[in-house]
Formats: sequence, C-alpha cells, structure tokens
Amino acid sequence: MRTIGLLGGMSFESSLDYYRLLNELMRDRLGGLHSARSVMLSVDFAEIDQLMRDDRWQQAGEVLAAEAQRLERAGAELLALCTNTLHKVAPAIEQAVSIPFIHIADEAATRVLEAGQRTIGLLATAYTMEQDFYRERLESHGLEVVVPAADDRAEIHRIIFEGLCLGRIEPSAGEFFQRVIVDLAGQGAEGVLLGCTELAQIVAPEKSPLPLYDTTRIHVEAIVEIALRD
Repeated sequence: MRTIGLLGGMSFESSLDYYRLLNELMRDRLGGLHSARSVMLSVDFAEIDQLMRDDRWQQAGEVLAAEAQRLERAGAELLALCTNTLHKVAPAIEQAVSIPFIHIADEAATRVLEAGQRTIGLLATAYTMEQDFYRERLESHGLEVVVPAADDRAEIHRIIFEGLCLGRIEPSAGEFFQRVIVDLAGQGAEGVLLGCTELAQIVAPEKSPLPLYDTTRIHVEAIVEIALRD
C-alpha cells in the first residue's frame, strides 16, 4: 500500500469526510483491521479563504505547493487535494512535487462518462461554477457543463461558506437544492456533480430528481485504487 498524502483543511469539515471514507473504503477493500497508510497536512482555512476573496490565487498556489512539498518529505507517495475549489491552483501543486497528483475533476468526469452521460449540472462554490478552471477540465473529457442561474449560484456559495464550512446545515437548504436541480434538468442536465466537498452533507440522492455524483467519494475511491495498484 502506498502512503497517501492528503492536503486538507479547506474546510476541515470535508477533510473529516475524506479521512473517514478513506479508511472505511480501505478496510472494506482489504478486510479485518486494515486502514489507509496516510499523512495529512491541514491548513488554516481562514488564511486561504482570504487569499481567494482577495483574488490572490497565485499566492494561494504558492502556499499550497509548499505544503504539498512538506507532505512529500513526510513520506507521501501520492497526493490528493481535499477540496474542489482549490484545484484552481492544482498546476502549481503538481509542479512542486514529484509524486502523482490525483485530480478530482478528472476522476469525476470519468465516473460521469462511465454512466453514459454527457451533460452534467455543476453545484459548487461560485469560484468553481463561474471560473473556467474546473468546467474546462470537465469539458476536456467531452462533457457539457451547465450551472445554476446567477442568483442561485450566489445562494449556493453563501450556504457553503456561511453554513457547511462551519458545520451548520440550514433547514431550508434541502428544498432549495431540489429546486435548483430541477432547473438544471430543464437545461438538459442528465446528472448533477456535487462539486464542493461539503455538499454531500446536504443533498440527499433519494430526494434528487437527477442522479448525483459525490466528488468526495469518487475522489477517495480513486485514491484507494491507486494506492493499492502494483
């Protein structure tokens, strides 16, 4: 088993899910008392959030690239960034290390295509929905990506940063997301990508009018497969 490097803390709520899922899936795969060989570095999200708000993405990339190097020095043999939005600076991270980097959007696109779908709705932070870095990565695999209307994008962003990242789920959020997914279906979406690692806490598959793709679980499943690959 290769040692897995997890660059997390963005937010720590989603990093908790990463660590739990990683060890559950490794135990299920290998049985008994097996768990994942891993090393996690968790950053102070307030500092990264401020860089994002200030549009200082290059500096955010430099910070995370340095932290990725620390993970490699700590013995990580492959690397995963435990967030969707900060994949905007994935190129800086990849260039800073010599170990394989597992890109969450690549794994998500592969899963959608395996299901035979081509048009996918994207729910995520405003950065991820509105900027090119994530959508273009999905489109490079042959997917067509649709996003909610501007007002809904703003509300999704607020729910994520003012609620989910702080461990709070607003009572009305479930119904709001159901309505947004219906709207995405009206735009031709065949499924919906939960492109924020916290969203699986609030959007239930059994209540969604479209199939959901949980990027956290998809990412972790890929990490496990690669870590066990000969």
